[in-house]
Amino acid sequence: MPDVKHFDPDATLDTVVRLFWRQGLAGTGVQDIVDATGLNRSSLYATFGGKQELYRAALDRYVASRSRPVLQRLAEDERGLPALREFFAGLVETRCSGEYARWGCMVSNAHAGAGSGDPEVLALLDRQHAVLRDALRQALLTARRLGQLAAVADPDAGAEMLALLAYGINLRSRAGADVEQLRGTAMAAIDTLAGAGA
Repeated sequence: MPDVKHFDPDATLDTVVRLFWRQGLAGTGVQDIVDATGLNRSSLYATFGGKQELYRAALDRYVASRSRPVLQRLAEDERGLPALREFFAGLVETRCSGEYARWGCMVSNAHAGAGSGDPEVLALLDRQHAVLRDALRQALLTARRLGQLAAVADPDAGAEMLALLAYGINLRSRAGADVEQLRGTAMAAIDTLAGAGA
């Protein structure tokens, strides 16, 4: 007879996402996970594997549910630079206020901790960086088409610069950086790419 689970693995994974997001891989022990989920170790191991496998699953869930939808909306937005300004204003707002204030971004946090060198985590981070960069590049290409970019602005280099800025906002917000300073820096970076009147 198959083993019947008496808990919801999806709800459990959502709880674990929040735990790893807030505390990071190194700062989260198996006992922390047991305490947060109310499950015993054997149930966790049987369902998810060890701590590293659970971390991978949590990072995948975070990317699929939180990062990718936002980046897809940015890539599909036809407004160009106003879409980028809105994206960065929203990023600062999300990182500095509300339920998850000062938690940063689980992806950026994973970059900072490098996932303990796990090749699968590193590959996921590379893929997610490409998605971020490509969404930013698409917004810049739209801006170019709309005549909003400076003639010398390079959408590829600009996208990489803005991606690094997003990581910086995510990490600085964890340390309690000033909201207006983060927002001002983001707007100034976008302004460097803008043409006259954009």
